[in-house]
Amino acid sequence: MWENDIDINEIQEIRTRTNVYFGIGAIKKIDGIVKELKTKGIDKVIVMSGKNAYKATGAWGYVENALKENNVGYINYDKVTPNPTDIAIDEAKKIALDFGAKAVIAIGGGSPTDAGKSVAILLKYPDKSASDLYEFKFAPDKAAPVVAINLTHGTGSETNRFAVATIVAKDYKPAIAYDCIYPMYAIDDPQLMTKLSDKQTKYVSIDALNHVVEAATSKVASAYTICLAREVISIVSKYLPDVIKNPEDLKARYYLAYAAMLGGVCFDNGLLHYTHALEHPLSAVKHELSHGLGLAILLPAVIENMWEAKKETLAYILEPIAPEINTSTTPKEANKFVYEWLKSVGVANKLKDEGFEQGDISRLVELAFTTPSLDGLLAIAPTNADKDAVREIYEKSL
Repeated sequence: MWENDIDINEIQEIRTRTNVYFGIGAIKKIDGIVKELKTKGIDKVIVMSGKNAYKATGAWGYVENALKENNVGYINYDKVTPNPTDIAIDEAKKIALDFGAKAVIAIGGGSPTDAGKSVAILLKYPDKSASDLYEFKFAPDKAAPVVAINLTHGTGSETNRFAVATIVAKDYKPAIAYDCIYPMYAIDDPQLMTKLSDKQTKYVSIDALNHVVEAATSKVASAYTICLAREVISIVSKYLPDVIKNPEDLKARYYLAYAAMLGGVCFDNGLLHYTHALEHPLSAVKHELSHGLGLAILLPAVIENMWEAKKETLAYILEPIAPEINTSTTPKEANKFVYEWLKSVGVANKLKDEGFEQGDISRLVELAFTTPSLDGLLAIAPTNADKDAVREIYEKSL
């Protein structure tokens, strides 16, 4: 039983801090949110987004109307890319400071939200840069208010204190975690997610699944994270095939968004380890690589690595996607079962399919241990996450 993996004498902190408006039509809550910002003296904001999705989904119409009707000035930085960079964050920070922005509204998936959180910190530390922030040259304890309007069902960034960015000059993709960047409000409206492409639908859902696999097996996992993990994986296994068949299926989108939100809370509590620590070097080197795809490629080998250490928990949480799995399963069989599920949803990729070769592995291993923050993730992995273990996961994922 998975309960045997929990130390009942260990006192754990359970985090659920962001107020989330969730459900079809939740975007309409933005008017009340903007009204509240105005009562707090916030009369100018910067809106962080990518180039297209914030308009194509219809989210921008609601946000712009709310800002105009409440006489809140705004400037839009619409150049956030997947795997946001320190360069873009610094550019947005300058624009926000010059404009006099006092809060951040992020519209998009994890990238605009993470970039928005970063800008929110830098608005309070104008003499600092994004690289200062992500290389841990200072530890912020304040940030401008953040409102996150989520357009994907994957990252969970709208519900937690994490943000990620790439430092381009060094191929670093660190993660930060500060209480000051919990969004004040988040909006999860499934009707804004129906325009996700088939690939992104799959990749973001797999991101949510990875969050909970790691949060349920880390050294700081709790009964809370394990129970959330089982629920998230059950929902993803049930509803991802429905959305693949019919992208407009609002019921399926609703539950995938719910799973992703729970996933964000789950890893806010149980944190992350192998797949995220090893994926960040992949998309830092190849910026075009989708984060969720990188995680999918690594997941089977990560499951194999930690199977013996956490097989009771893993057998419990993975059963929805691998009904054959049980505590008598071997590590290689566990790898195979998870890979077969990934194949069943159309994500059978390996690292070689994305342009990586054997000769790249030494550089990836180095980045896993030299990128700021990733050593902290590896330190809470359930097995000894030394360079040999990391190399083996990469090699088995080729």
